[in-house]
Amino acid sequence: MQSSQIKHFDYIFTGSGLSALMTVYKMVVSGKFSDKLILLLDEDSKKTNDRTWCFWAKDETLWNSIIFKKWDLALFANEDFKRDLALKPYQYNQIRGLDFYNFVFTAISKHQNITFLNEKVTDINELETHVFVGTDENRYTCDYLFNSIYTKAFALSQTKYPVLQQHFIGWFVKTEEEIFNSEQATFMDFSVEQRGNTRFMYVLPISKTEALIEYTLFSEDLLPKEEYENEIQIYLRNLGADQYQIIEKEQGSIPMTCFPFWKKNTKRVLNIGTAGGWTKASTGYTFKNSDKKSSKLVDFLIDRSPSIPLTMTMFYKKNKFWFYDLLLLDILYRRNELGSAIFSSMFKKGNPALIFKFLDEETSLPQDVKVILKCPKMPFIKALFRVIFLSNNFNKKQ
Repeated sequence: MQSSQIKHFDYIFTGSGLSALMTVYKMVVSGKFSDKLILLLDEDSKKTNDRTWCFWAKDETLWNSIIFKKWDLALFANEDFKRDLALKPYQYNQIRGLDFYNFVFTAISKHQNITFLNEKVTDINELETHVFVGTDENRYTCDYLFNSIYTKAFALSQTKYPVLQQHFIGWFVKTEEEIFNSEQATFMDFSVEQRGNTRFMYVLPISKTEALIEYTLFSEDLLPKEEYENEIQIYLRNLGADQYQIIEKEQGSIPMTCFPFWKKNTKRVLNIGTAGGWTKASTGYTFKNSDKKSSKLVDFLIDRSPSIPLTMTMFYKKNKFWFYDLLLLDILYRRNELGSAIFSSMFKKGNPALIFKFLDEETSLPQDVKVILKCPKMPFIKALFRVIFLSNNFNKKQ
């Protein structure tokens, strides 16, 4: 029997990152959840500019009012060539973490049925009729729980699916010299030393003297902090920045894997965000996928019958794009140094708008073929053979 001291909610979100806040904001916008008690729990107060999200889009989105910077042009480069990319009909958009947090919390603060508590979740226990959630300070129950707290062990303790990381450190700098083209984002610059990995620079210029510069890798293991920062310093020197001020720093590590996180969903607990496999496995991009998935989730909650469990197959993402991602990750897991060649082959002559559409998982099969045929053939043929015909033990690198 429940204690009267334990407060009950209709929905609890454990973790209040991108996916949770997107979902709750859309619940507010829909106007369909005013009779539901909703609780968000997170040990982070969400009051710092701790990350940057970018996405490409053709149309207006819910987030247009908080877009910090837009680019119509991008640069792709490696040690052999540079290509200026005209992105139309897309634009590349940047949203700062703090702007996103403030936007969502301002909206939900107007609704008394929604509560945010700065508490660390310590226990989740699903029972037949409800879910119990414990924190360092309190206990709560709910009818349904949406969890975005990522558990590394789920992916790392298995050998069927390769697991890489998109890991990076970024500096937002202000230089004395005018060295940046504020109208052009550097999407990937593979001209940096690869050292047996997939390594590139990512530059988001805000003005001629201000930019976010990130040193990024797609690989298994993280580097010492000094190695990322040394590479950023070298890159800035090569751009001609002798004097600069570091305004902010950010860092992150995003799992890149086709592990089926959705199989961890249960009758009353749905994993969302990275914890639910919402991150695009082959690129680490999260914003666009979370935007799509959160809309599907809210629509599902509005329309669902109480007899339909949360494990509905709409959150099951093993489709052709999942398979393409699996092939690429198999290649990069075994031959991590091939990343530059693969991405360079796509962008050297490929149509940028078609590539973006492909990465958004919105292309037809003939369009898929156009993109895939730009890539080196043999690594993908070998990966296809391994995935279909060989044992899926990816820890046995061959």
